[in-house]
Amino acid sequence: MQTFLQFALGFLEPASGQRPEPRRKAGRPPRAPPPSRGETQQTAQPLVDLWGEPLTPVVASKPATSPAWPDAVQDGPAAPADACINGTVFPLQTVQQSLLPVAFRHPQATRQLLFGDTLVAYAFARGKRRTIGFSVGPDGLAVRAPKWVALHEVEKALLDKSGWILKKLAEARQLKERLETTRMTWADGASLPLMGQTVTLVLDPRHDFREAGAQLFSGGSGALKSVSIVDAVSEPRGGELLLHIGLPHTASGEQIRDAVQTWLMRQARAVFAGRLEHFAPTLGVQWRKLSLSSAGTRWGSANADGSIRLNWRLIHFRLPVIDYVVVHELSHLRVMNHSPQFWDTVRAVVPNYAVLRGELKSQGMPRWE
Repeated sequence: MQTFLQFALGFLEPASGQRPEPRRKAGRPPRAPPPSRGETQQTAQPLVDLWGEPLTPVVASKPATSPAWPDAVQDGPAAPADACINGTVFPLQTVQQSLLPVAFRHPQATRQLLFGDTLVAYAFARGKRRTIGFSVGPDGLAVRAPKWVALHEVEKALLDKSGWILKKLAEARQLKERLETTRMTWADGASLPLMGQTVTLVLDPRHDFREAGAQLFSGGSGALKSVSIVDAVSEPRGGELLLHIGLPHTASGEQIRDAVQTWLMRQARAVFAGRLEHFAPTLGVQWRKLSLSSAGTRWGSANADGSIRLNWRLIHFRLPVIDYVVVHELSHLRVMNHSPQFWDTVRAVVPNYAVLRGELKSQGMPRWE
């Protein structure tokens, strides 16, 4: 019996040199072994497109109370799903899209779409709105959509307006390039547009021109003659217009620019006030206050209390263009919207307002940087 017990105990004990495995608690998985010295932990690499530019991710944040992600709504032809990597959504590209250069790219582009043979990268955002809206500006195409609209519906709306979008993108690019070439320089002998004519800057340290800081001269007859801005435009003498500035030849570009701007704003206020007085009786309205604006994209505004704001840079344009903007804002004192009644009011005073409006848009805001 003793011999049998020794045999049984020897069978149950581990062999010599072996240690029994520790007992694990139920439900707990074994711990992964630590990496060896020669191994390096792999890090996530940034995702880039075929041109080496980083892809801008759209972080998916599904609402906890929503039973379905809005972009997953399929109430029409199914659109290709987006690639989801570690909780981040990236727009999928077809092979054709990947091989095409991006013709138009918005600086904050998060999506892109193929319009025929043209690939457009656009800025996309969702907001509290009821319709899909898009706009084309100097930076490119920007699209906003309600939270409940599926992405394929947004793309369908863009493709339906693809002709208009590509046309406006091309026009915005051409305007931007044209403005870059017409960027004003601030030095002796430089030129700038003044009410449709060209004026040459002349540094004249002999005079300070009193509080005005500058004086406009005409050199049509050989001798310089001081002229007002209205006379210079209404009765062109065929000679060169010179704006003498009371600054030394060592003046910096910033000093020249500030002196010219001060003089131009003074002229703009006088011209605008005169045109308001001229057109207000025709429209049967009364304006009460004129303010000059330096807005980057807006030419004017009107308030129901009779206050008018006009961008002083309008002084660069021809007098008929200035008149159109003045009549536009005065007409708002009768009709405070852009309904057909409003445009009929403008047309009654400026019949060719559409041509003048197009001229204002095509030339754009002068570059003063």
